[in-house]
Amino acid sequence: MTWIELAEGVLARRYAELDQTLGIVIGSRRCLVIDTGTDEVHGAEHAAAIRELTPLPWTVVITHGHWDHHYGTRAFMAFQPCPVLAHPLCAKAMASTAERDEWAARYRAEGRTALADRIAAVRIVAPTEVLPDRVELELGDRTVELLHPGRGHTDHDVVVHVPDAGVVFTGDLVEQGAPPSVGPDAHLGEWPSTLDAVLATGAQVFVPGHGNPVDADFVRAQRDELSARARSSGR
Repeated sequence: MTWIELAEGVLARRYAELDQTLGIVIGSRRCLVIDTGTDEVHGAEHAAAIRELTPLPWTVVITHGHWDHHYGTRAFMAFQPCPVLAHPLCAKAMASTAERDEWAARYRAEGRTALADRIAAVRIVAPTEVLPDRVELELGDRTVELLHPGRGHTDHDVVVHVPDAGVVFTGDLVEQGAPPSVGPDAHLGEWPSTLDAVLATGAQVFVPGHGNPVDADFVRAQRDELSARARSSGR
């Protein structure tokens, strides 16, 4: 569990479990938390780590509705009630218990009973506000853009662009250390053009939902890989 400082007040925190990467953008009046982790214990650990950085009130944005990106939200609400932002289609994905049951069973089969119990006990927090395709969020002395660049990993991916830092938090539209996860809810044929929209922000640093921060060349290469997969699969 380590912080990576990408720019002043813009940090990513790496976790070994699922090679996960969470984010924080700190302004002068409030901060933006990007995803909340895999369960309430993880969320509480992450919230406490953020509190060591800043006492400012936070807003949470969920990049997409897969379990490992939002199951820690209730822990943040316990620290401090806050807005929870997501794409309009995200709420339905978040409400499903299928992933919770699947991953609890998977961890239990691996003998990781404590982690399975934590996931099974999660109380899901629905978004309090839904986002348009593009909106600016004022944090005080800096403005961030919340963008739905198109369909790809899901039909409701949101990225966080920090223009003054040249950083984009991509959620699982980009992954480092493993190929992108193309599940049944992915839109493989549209994913490359969605990454073109992410690249069009002009950012220099891209923070994936899993793995280390990467540059634009990495994103282009992953876009090309996804294009090839789409052609070969006919999706």
